[in-house]
Amino acid sequence: MPDNPFALPRRLAAPAPGWTVETDVVVVGSGIAGLSTALRYTELAPRGRVVLVTKDLLSTGSTRWAQGGIAAVVDPSDAPLAHMVDTIVAGRELCDVAAVRTLVTAGPEALRWLVERGTAFDRAADGSLELTREGGHRARRIAHAGGDATGAEIERALISAVAAEPRIEVIEHAFVPDLLPVAPASGAEGPSAAAGVTVHVMGEGERDGVGRVAARAVVLATGGIGQVFAATTNPEVSTGDGLAAGLRAGAEAEDLEFVQFHPTVLWLGAQARGQQPLISEAVRGEGAFLLDTEGRRFMADRHELADLAPRDVVAQGIAAAMAATGADHVLLDARHFGAAMWEERFPTILAACRKHGIDPVTEPIPVAPAAHYASGGLRTDLRGRTTVAGLYAVGEVARTGVHGANRLASNSLLESVVFAHRVAEDLAAGGGPAVSARPAAAPEGPGGLVAPELVPRVRAVMSRHAGVVRDADGLGAALEELGAVAADPRNAEAVPGTPAWEAANLLTVALTLVHAAYRRACAEAESPASAGADPAASRFGVRAALGGRPYVVVRPPAEPAPEALPELAEVARSGGHSGGGAAAVVERVRAALREDLLPPGEGAGTGVDVTTAATIPAAQIRAADVVARAEGVVAGLPVAELVFALVTEGVMEVRRHVADGDRVRRGDVLMTVTARTRHLLTAERTALNVLTHLSGIATATAAWVAAVAGTGARVRDSRKTHLGLRALEKYAVRCGGGVNHRFGLADAALIKDNHVLAAGGVAEAVRAVRAAGPGVPLEVEVDRIDQIEPALAAGAEEILLDNFTVERMREAVELVAGRARLEASGGLALGDAAAVAATGVDFLAVGALTHSSPALDIALDLRDIH
Repeated sequence: MPDNPFALPRRLAAPAPGWTVETDVVVVGSGIAGLSTALRYTELAPRGRVVLVTKDLLSTGSTRWAQGGIAAVVDPSDAPLAHMVDTIVAGRELCDVAAVRTLVTAGPEALRWLVERGTAFDRAADGSLELTREGGHRARRIAHAGGDATGAEIERALISAVAAEPRIEVIEHAFVPDLLPVAPASGAEGPSAAAGVTVHVMGEGERDGVGRVAARAVVLATGGIGQVFAATTNPEVSTGDGLAAGLRAGAEAEDLEFVQFHPTVLWLGAQARGQQPLISEAVRGEGAFLLDTEGRRFMADRHELADLAPRDVVAQGIAAAMAATGADHVLLDARHFGAAMWEERFPTILAACRKHGIDPVTEPIPVAPAAHYASGGLRTDLRGRTTVAGLYAVGEVARTGVHGANRLASNSLLESVVFAHRVAEDLAAGGGPAVSARPAAAPEGPGGLVAPELVPRVRAVMSRHAGVVRDADGLGAALEELGAVAADPRNAEAVPGTPAWEAANLLTVALTLVHAAYRRACAEAESPASAGADPAASRFGVRAALGGRPYVVVRPPAEPAPEALPELAEVARSGGHSGGGAAAVVERVRAALREDLLPPGEGAGTGVDVTTAATIPAAQIRAADVVARAEGVVAGLPVAELVFALVTEGVMEVRRHVADGDRVRRGDVLMTVTARTRHLLTAERTALNVLTHLSGIATATAAWVAAVAGTGARVRDSRKTHLGLRALEKYAVRCGGGVNHRFGLADAALIKDNHVLAAGGVAEAVRAVRAAGPGVPLEVEVDRIDQIEPALAAGAEEILLDNFTVERMREAVELVAGRARLEASGGLALGDAAAVAATGVDFLAVGALTHSSPALDIALDLRDIH
């Protein structure tokens, strides 16, 4: 298979612009994402101006077709963490955790904003929002309007608000062929940013012909790509225009292969094409169920949530049922609702079904999967910024990382509002290039048009090879067929205009998407997931860049939250030594986790905890109380929290009830971690290994510190630590009230008996060290009184009394008389600590603290969070 079957054109052939309008921000697209961005920007920027360009009427887009609702945590019995887990599980573990956290935490405020802008959501008798449940959700958290007309109501409210804002200029019936690049600075190569868009206004608009909108920032909110398939829930305008324009401008895209097929689309016959009526997932949320054409319920054995499993699971289940029966559809049975419920709760769906001769009150509804939603798109950060300066993307055209491989139901409307607000905040804060950025001329090169009559061939290829069921062979065949479309001689005769531009965009999307899917299929074939695991959840990500050249990368492991790094750095510190800082602690924890979770292919490793994976549902959430089973001093809570954070990838809530260094009693809860049960149990042993070991050291240290209290002597450790754990064990000594001695060999010079023997005497050894390192702290270990004076004479700053009796220690203290610090070491016992300290020595060095302290008994108790 060629690496680059289709070189993207840099532009679409179009007449030269005949007019120009200037503004702060140009928003392309008038669905919930575009309307929310424009409106919120003008709210945050009192003098900000927006030109909103839309391909058809303001109301013509995917938003008004959204039936089910918008997901947000507003019920007190629900929690953002639960919404987060449901999202990630539905996304096949391929979501970006930071993006999902942003979505679920900002969700309630986004919903309030919509209400404040006039959206009339359905209300319960007590005035609260009426909530429903959809596939993949384990709680009722879907707010809806008009029963099953949520998108239409949100769109109505936002259009009304936009129309009332004079600083938003709307241009309807306007196609955007391409972005305007910023003219490069003198001597620079290529465009550096987006500086606006070209616009073709079709007759009905306020301006005729081709013009351009110059702006300091461009926001693409152009929706999805559904029309690239033969059957879709998307309206006719969803031809991937923004995605294709972004790719031509050099923006990177990601996860394009993750196309969601809605499982329950009204089946209108084998020859039906174009937009098909959607049967909302909320119908199943209220109790409808799926049957094959022979009357069997087929979802019960496929997933714990049965008919309310995530959409990809249900779509695959339907595909399998259709294959088993030879039918081209299945049945959705909601006859038990009765006429009243259908008319009140789902009036739009009821009317659509009856329009096509089906009465769901008295008969099951024939349904089949159809292309519904693009989870991938132009790669953005959490502010909506793409990889091209000044270019933002929001809504379905963007890949925020929220959806992973499969979007959770009703997260799309929420994502659009939440990230539209973040884009608006960034723009209001001055995001994008300088206002004075000068648009450049269109790039040179062929115009890249496609003959409109070839579009049905593109759609047929996509539905045949890139639908619900895919494999590498089929995707390879699709690339060849699409390559033939790209090479068709009729393309050279295509006339610039909306039909040829849309055809070019559809082919661009199709080729890039299929190439990404093909590379993923090949990568998974080369690195198959472990036995029993879902291959769609492999840790491969596919990114497509300009030129249609996707490449495969392994997603990096999760990093600890930035706010945790200072605390981890303090854990690693020992005296003036960094101990490797936070990075060293993270690596030690990762090494410990690798011992439990060997990556696939390493020995017998599978990368999973096979027991918990087999016995515990993927989305189950529990609280884990970390409990002391004995009295002692706690150490290692930040490290234990890090263990949980890495295993859960940050999908957790943590509350510490005590701090490191606190004395606890039997039964005290040290910390509570709420997360997926699988993750809690996977992390349990490593987290407890850390806590029991470090708390044991802290407890033992505290006993020594108590024994010498009131004497002026301090208890300290040595380098007798376990491999790789020196920083952690020395931290535990500090938690117990002790102090650290040398961390490493470079921290101080310590002359011992073997050094004395090699150098020919104590004085000779001291002089040699002083010559080599004049400023290095100098310590000398002695085992006889007569060695002390030569050491002092040579300049020793600290003398270590090795295996001295208490009587000899007193003698040494009198002899030194404050000329150097003194440490008692070797052969010390806790029962003798007070007597040793009373001799007047400065330190008691207890190597046993780090190498042989007994562990403190600590356990993890799971409990339900309700």
